[in-house]
Amino acid sequence: MMETRQSLIEIEGLTKVFYTDEIETHALSGIHLTIAKGEYVAMSGPSGCGKSTLLSIIGLLDTPTNGKYLLNGHAVENLNFAQRSRIRNQEIGFIFQSFNLIGDLTVYENVELPLTYRTGMSSTERKRRVQESLERVSMAHRMKHYPSQLSGGQQQRVAVARALAGSPSILLADEPTGNLDSRNGEAVMELLQNLHRDGATICMVTHDPRFARHAERNVHLFDGKVVAEGDALESVLEAR
Repeated sequence: MMETRQSLIEIEGLTKVFYTDEIETHALSGIHLTIAKGEYVAMSGPSGCGKSTLLSIIGLLDTPTNGKYLLNGHAVENLNFAQRSRIRNQEIGFIFQSFNLIGDLTVYENVELPLTYRTGMSSTERKRRVQESLERVSMAHRMKHYPSQLSGGQQQRVAVARALAGSPSILLADEPTGNLDSRNGEAVMELLQNLHRDGATICMVTHDPRFARHAERNVHLFDGKVVAEGDALESVLEAR
């Protein structure tokens, strides 16, 4: 089935080295990873294994030290800041652990904000996208509320709507259940599964094997390397 899908992300030999006081820290050591359009991938592994660093590079929030990264067939590993910002705004939707909603903006305004940076997008189009996105996450009835008036699960739903509003090529979720109780965490996982069934491409970082199993493919990192994928992941998780 995977062979029939078109690749959205292709990463080859990706490395990331951090330099601090003449000390080299190898966060990523030769990552090879392909994510197809419409795929739901979970990246897991212990703290410090490099999964959040890899997600930051995939999301163009950081740049690799070496290696190749193709997004929709275009090399993006060496783009400048302005080029990365433009592609992030148009191609990538982010869902963070801490929601990252702006407290003095309403739900509607939080979802609309990234769209205001889209050149040539009319206010009518922005309104349509915001309303549709909030309806998809069942939060349209709260569009005039502020984040402080919402539960954690509701805030994360708004964050998902904000990511969806730009019609991104991929949704990147970094520990999206990390600040939620188990009930709300499961609800967010169900929401992501529904979005995936509707055709969304999702790459999620999680430390929780229960949530990793919601994805259709699992990638396990250890010491900056991919050590298991797919069915092989089960034995890795069971051994931990």
